[in-house]
Amino acid sequence: MSVRAGDRVGGAAAIVGIGATEFSKDSGRSELTLAVEAVRAALADAGLTPADVDGLVTFTMDTSPEITVAQAAGIGELSFFSRVHYGGGAACATVQQAALAVAGGVADVVVCYRAFNERSGRRFGAGVTHREPSAEGVALGWVLPFGLLTPASWVAMAAQRYLHVHGLTPEAFGHVAVTGRKYAATNPAAYFHGRPITPADHAASRWIVEPLRLLDCCQETDGGQALVVTSAERARDLPHRPAVITAAAQGAGRAQEQMTGYYRDDLTGLPEMNVVARQLWRTSGLTPGDIDVGILYDHFTPFVLMQLEEFGFCAPGEAAAFVAGERLPLNTHGGQLGEAYLHGMNGIAEAVRQVRGTAVNQIPGAGHALVTAGTGVPTSGLILTADG
Repeated sequence: MSVRAGDRVGGAAAIVGIGATEFSKDSGRSELTLAVEAVRAALADAGLTPADVDGLVTFTMDTSPEITVAQAAGIGELSFFSRVHYGGGAACATVQQAALAVAGGVADVVVCYRAFNERSGRRFGAGVTHREPSAEGVALGWVLPFGLLTPASWVAMAAQRYLHVHGLTPEAFGHVAVTGRKYAATNPAAYFHGRPITPADHAASRWIVEPLRLLDCCQETDGGQALVVTSAERARDLPHRPAVITAAAQGAGRAQEQMTGYYRDDLTGLPEMNVVARQLWRTSGLTPGDIDVGILYDHFTPFVLMQLEEFGFCAPGEAAAFVAGERLPLNTHGGQLGEAYLHGMNGIAEAVRQVRGTAVNQIPGAGHALVTAGTGVPTSGLILTADG
């Protein structure tokens, strides 16, 4: 696929298994152990065994290499292994890589996984504490000396501009937070199960970096999540209704940076997600009106609003009202704000449950689910469709 034409991979592969550990703040075990637990759970869900697996995909940030996970999980020979860069932007791209491998005959069964102790171990919210010299680090060198040290501070710059241009107040972001926590409250797997919030709670939460409050920022989580991908044909012989990968895309904008693209003409949008959106719509032949549920990467609430606008669900500046009006079921597992922060992989699992018809907060007749990965960085997205 290119930015000018649809691809030929859509519909060739499906997600057939999902598995996760519990989501906690202190797992008490290694990241490798978490990864293996999630992989084994996903294979059991798919009705497959480690012997069926010949491919693995993860994130470049992951501390558990593919060959180590294979050995620990009892997986044998691998014909395909891959990693995707750019943190949370990699989530949907792991599935795209798996689908490409399956469609190309490079592998038959590919497991995508992500596992970390992101609360009890390394905490992304702590910001940049050490970084090896690299070309990527040059961009950060222009902002770190001025106090932009954490992801929240990087996002706050664009969020402030968004509010100014559209004449909004920080309360606009509260609609996303309230929606995520509403669904988390009825999801037993969510960290914030049983703990919904109100707009007043959002407005009363402490400032992190203006205009972002505590409840605009996703939580930090220990846990693991895995997904099993195989051919659409083989998927139909497995226990669960397949989630067909109707479209998958990656996207980087012109002059893309990681979280610090402040030199663009317009800071009120997400050009990288616009690239993904155009490709997903082009390949799938679908439109926003065809989407039954949206699982949008919610590391910070403002970027959820911008994603809705980039995908064409509403006009620029109108996303807060769109969310408040519940015009699209959004992050029905609670999102990373309410369920867990697993770099978006748990969101893909929720989309699978929705098109299977097995979600805790099931949307009746959910046939098409849109999933996105991290924003502010080169990113990715999926459209999953119920089979049959």
